Amino acid sequence: MARRREKKEFKYRGKNLEELKQLEIREFAKLLPSREKRSLLREFASTQKFINDCKKKKRNGKTIKTHSKSIVIVPQLVGMTIFVYNGQNYEKLNVNERMLGHRLGEFVNTRKDVEHGAPGIGATRSSAALSVK
Repeated sequence: MARRREKKEFKYRGKNLEELKQLEIREFAKLLPSREKRSLLREFASTQKFINDCKKKKRNGKTIKTHSKSIVIVPQLVGMTIFVYNGQNYEKLNVNERMLGHRLGEFVNTRKDVEHGAPGIGATRSSAALSVK
């Protein structure tokens, strides 16, 4: 008989998601690593404004778009779909509880893989000897 795996309850630093959502942003910042804590506390006003804008747009059914990849993901953003600008277009990002404490830009690829084509005439020494057609 195959055993069924029970889904393990998510916890971040000993607190479940419901407890984290009840915390204020400054209280949540105390649970973060030092770099994220410092940036979250320094950019508190802009983070609070972004969260309020997200909640307002979610209620109105509008899409949430941002250029700011440096925003630290807090519990209030969990469950939202945010479109983050990668330099060329907006990429869809579904925020889940595993992303807490990370930044939006960590989950958006800003660089493409290099795709090389065939070399042109004169690209290498051997191609100079080929006839031009």
